[in-house]
Formats: sequence, structure tokens, C-alpha cells
Amino acid sequence: MAKQFEELLPDHTDFINAQHLFFVGSAGAEGFVNVSPKGMDSLRVLGPNRLIWLNLTGSGNETAAHVLENGRMTIMFCSFGKQPLILRVYGRADVIHPRDDGWDDLVDHFPDYLGTRQVFDLGIELVQTSCGFGVPYYDFRGERDTLTNWASKKGEDGLQAYWTEKNQLSLDGKTTGIR
Repeated sequence: MAKQFEELLPDHTDFINAQHLFFVGSAGAEGFVNVSPKGMDSLRVLGPNRLIWLNLTGSGNETAAHVLENGRMTIMFCSFGKQPLILRVYGRADVIHPRDDGWDDLVDHFPDYLGTRQVFDLGIELVQTSCGFGVPYYDFRGERDTLTNWASKKGEDGLQAYWTEKNQLSLDGKTTGIR
């Protein structure tokens, strides 16, 4: 049975910190709903009503466009191990770019990844847990180095060019805030 909370409890934070994978959901007022899997060392809980996640260069930038439009975001974690659990965090996010005030303070929470393009700062409005009984078992075998190798081959200038070519607009034609 689902349970709702106004904030993350210590057990929730422990569960989040143990996960290697999370999913980010966002949507504009119209158009496509986006769900993206995320991994690597890219999420931090900063308090019971706040978490941040580091967004690295990818093939799209839907979440940024949606957050700029309306701020809505859901992050989902699920256990693939012995104890089944799904934990969803709902709230409003801000997208912070390297040019923005507060960037240095937020990005300092993470490893120095080449290709870092944004930090999302989520104000948590609701936490919901549910059973996860239908989630299959999976074993974590390790992080992929494909994204970091790709970014290294591109270099700073190549990444900037990629952002200009591929990350300016969402699938719905909405701006992502990348310059």
C-alpha cells in the first residue's frame, strides 16, 4: 500500500543513497512526457525537502525545457534487490547552468565530470513509497564509462558545439536554456 510523506525521512535518504539508478520524469503543459534513466555519481540529498542532481550531456535535454516551462519534476527510485520498494519524490525544480548564480556551490557536491551542463535543484513537495512487488531482481555490475569516454573525445569545444547543435530545443521545440 502506498504511503505519503511531506518530506524525506532518514530511511528514505538511506534508500536513495544506496541506489545506482534513478528515473527523472517531467512534462511541459503540452507535448511529450519525458522519462530519463540516470546513473553515475549524480544525485545528492541536501535535506528532507531538497535534492539536487547533476545533468551530463546527452542526446536530448527535455527535462531542462520542461523545468523552464513549469518546474514540475518527479524522481523515482526502485529497489532491484531483496527488499522491494519504490520511492517517488515529487516537487518543483530549478535548472541551474554554469552561468547562473549558485552554480559553484551546487556543482561542488559532485565529481568533476566533463560534459556537465546543468544542475537541477528540486524542492520536494511530496514523497510516496509503494511496495515494488512487481519489480524484478537485477544485479548491479558497474557503471558504464561510455559517456565519460565520449565526452573526453569531444573535448570542451566539441561539447559546446554539440550543445548548440543538439541540445537547444526539446522534442516539442521548447528552449532548454543551453547557450
